[in-house]
Amino acid sequence: MLATVADMSFANSTQCVIDNLGTAVLLFSDNLRLMSMNPAAEALLAMSAKQVRGLHVSRLFPKAGLCVGTLVRALQAGSAITEREMRMRVGGLQTSVIVDCTITPLRDLAHPPSVLVELVRKDRHSHITREEQLLSQNELTRGFVRRLAHEIRNPLGGLRGAAQLLSREVVDETLKEYTTIIIREADRLQNLMDRMLGPRTLPKMRPVNVHEITERVRALLEAEAPTGVSIVRDYDPSIPEVHADPDLLIQAMLNVARNAVQAVGMQGNVILRTRIHRRLTIGHQRHRVVVRIDVIDDGPGIPEALRETLFYPMVTGREGGTGLGLSIAQSLVNQHGGLIEYSSATGLTTFSILLPGRRNDE
Repeated sequence: MLATVADMSFANSTQCVIDNLGTAVLLFSDNLRLMSMNPAAEALLAMSAKQVRGLHVSRLFPKAGLCVGTLVRALQAGSAITEREMRMRVGGLQTSVIVDCTITPLRDLAHPPSVLVELVRKDRHSHITREEQLLSQNELTRGFVRRLAHEIRNPLGGLRGAAQLLSREVVDETLKEYTTIIIREADRLQNLMDRMLGPRTLPKMRPVNVHEITERVRALLEAEAPTGVSIVRDYDPSIPEVHADPDLLIQAMLNVARNAVQAVGMQGNVILRTRIHRRLTIGHQRHRVVVRIDVIDDGPGIPEALRETLFYPMVTGREGGTGLGLSIAQSLVNQHGGLIEYSSATGLTTFSILLPGRRNDE
């Protein structure tokens, strides 16, 4: 009895270690069906363990290098096999990652044979660096905008006030038109500065179901989008609540989603997708649960020249655009402890809004 208790304790401790590993770990049975995978694997593959447990490896990775033959070969050889820089498609879409894959057969007389698969993302370091750059970029941008607004606001107010006084003294209606133009343009610049600075009040946080946010945005998009544009939902019903200001999140997601609709033009698809990650780090903060909202479009992709500065204010690839939408969206999501990141290629652009999930004890 004591040995059984000790074995259970050891098994629980081992499972706890595996669950907290940064390496993606999957365990397959001898008939190549998924038995379990840790949170790092769920995050890497954008799949929920509950949804895919029991699936055959050929269904789990239909177009990946992690094929049936490789696992069978490892089982027959009785030794580990490593494949370097293997490209895998994840999340049921065309998104792919590059991984080093190690396949290790496990043989225990007390249990049927099984196969342990470890996936180490090769571009993880560059991904973390990019994430840190996005956070640093947004912090520097907000600081610059605040200083710029302070320098512009005072002379702009003086300019508008002088134009108002001059308007009262001018009798000639033609000259009054000039003062009206000055006042109007001063107001336009003030409005532009206010938009760049974002909301002046603190977020009104409360528990929020993210699907309330996505459905509100979807309804607005369907009302605005051309008839040839399809707005598709792909929701994970197990998504937990987030602690957020719903109005600010709606604004952030709407800024991103409207760009997606504009990118596809008169005909195309925009997908709103929700997923959950466990034990994911945003910036330097590790979270037990992270909610991800993806806005995916099949437009032409983001021009290479814009990718490094995409979240800067006044950067736009669209004629007539202000270039403020993504900058404001990033700031609003940052206020929630989250981040917006993206990947883009011809025919597939994904913007991901990452938000810390609300814990059950909050």
